[in-house]
Order: sequence, then structure tokens, then C-alpha cells
Amino acid sequence: MPTAKILDLTSQEVGEVELADAVFGVPLNEPLIHEAVRSFLANRRAGTSATKTRGDVEGAGRKLWRQKGTGRARIASLRSPLWKGGGNVHGPQPRDWSYNLPKKMRKRAMCAAISERLREGNLIIVNDWRLEHPKTREFINTLGTLKLSGKTLIVDSLKNTNLMLASRNVQTTKVVNSYGVNIYDLVNHQKVVLTPRTVSELTDILKPRAKDDEERYRPGEVLGGPTKPRPSPRRRGAAF
Repeated sequence: MPTAKILDLTSQEVGEVELADAVFGVPLNEPLIHEAVRSFLANRRAGTSATKTRGDVEGAGRKLWRQKGTGRARIASLRSPLWKGGGNVHGPQPRDWSYNLPKKMRKRAMCAAISERLREGNLIIVNDWRLEHPKTREFINTLGTLKLSGKTLIVDSLKNTNLMLASRNVQTTKVVNSYGVNIYDLVNHQKVVLTPRTVSELTDILKPRAKDDEERYRPGEVLGGPTKPRPSPRRRGAAF
């Protein structure tokens, strides 16, 4: 079972916490993490880009000149894509880019990502992130004391008003609660800061359930009951 040191805001060790193997001791699985990030980004797409077809642009539907005898190219409508101001052909249209990824795969990918941050030494546990004033300067000084350089993800309660107000102007940090952690933030941020409370919450959220681990069917059984042995095929010309 992995363990991690608990620090205070002055970067002094104040204790130690044991971490669950099912969440913080998962081996790295890059293909699974890639698929989870791809699914997250696809589900976040708005899919609202659109162009006007010949049925959407303004213009009369009459035939501009007769089909033959003018010496000019035949034309059917002023809204033809061949004309300036006409409709667009094969342009983007509103669509839904989202697709569902199984819940067990999403959880496993997040466990693999957060476990890798722990092995890298980029997972820090702070005893209590309590600021006296909602000042950005005080928050930045705290980051320097904890040696949190680069992009940092802080997982704490959203009721910590001073922390939320002090960190919102710092572009390299993001504050979320335990239920707002996603795979993209874990991959996109170099440092992850937790508290003992959020460690317990993430363990409850990400740990595999007992019903997910147990086998649904016993060997040799299907939904209708035990399988029957298949008869051996008969050979042509064989005597029985």
C-alpha cells in the first residue's frame, strides 16, 4: 500500500497517509488514458459550426434565362454554389461528436493517471489549505513555499472561499472539488495537490465496486442456464 507525506502550508511534514492500491497503485496504461482523454475532448465539443446550403441563402428560385439559345452557360438558380453569394457545398453542419466510454474504463484511466503522478513525485498532500485573506499574492507565496511550479491542479472543497477567490487570477492553477476531477485535468497539469479529505473522497469515487469485480456468469453457463454439450459432427461414409 503506497504512502504519502502530509505537508502544511510552510512545507513542513506533519504526518503520513496510507493510499489505497486500487486507486493510487495502478500501473500506467497509456492507450487507456489516451482513449479517455479523446472521449472527454469529443464530449466537450459544441458541434455548432454550420454553413448555408443553397436552400438556406437568400435569392429567388426563378430561372434567370432560358436554357438554350443565349450562348451562355445554362443556369438553374441564383442560389447555385457556382455563383457568388450562392450556397456552400459539403460544408460543416451541426452534429453531435460525443460518444460514451464505459464507466469502468473512465475510472481505470483516472486511477492510472493519478497513480503515475504519485510515482513521479508530483502528487502533494496538504493538511489544510487555509488562507487568512483572499489575496492572490498570498496564494502565489504559498505556491512558492510548496515548490509548486508549472501547471497545478488543486483538489479541495469549493466552500473554501479564500482559496477560490485568491486562485482565480492565476492562469497556471485550477481549483476543483473531488467530483470535478477529470482525466484531462490530471494529464494537463504537472502537479496535483490533495488534502486528506479529498484523498478519502477520491478513493470512494474511483475504487472498483464489488459487483464490477465478480464474475457475472460461471464457466459453462449462459443466461438461459447451463450449456449442453454439442454433438460431434457425422462424417460421410462412416459406419455408426
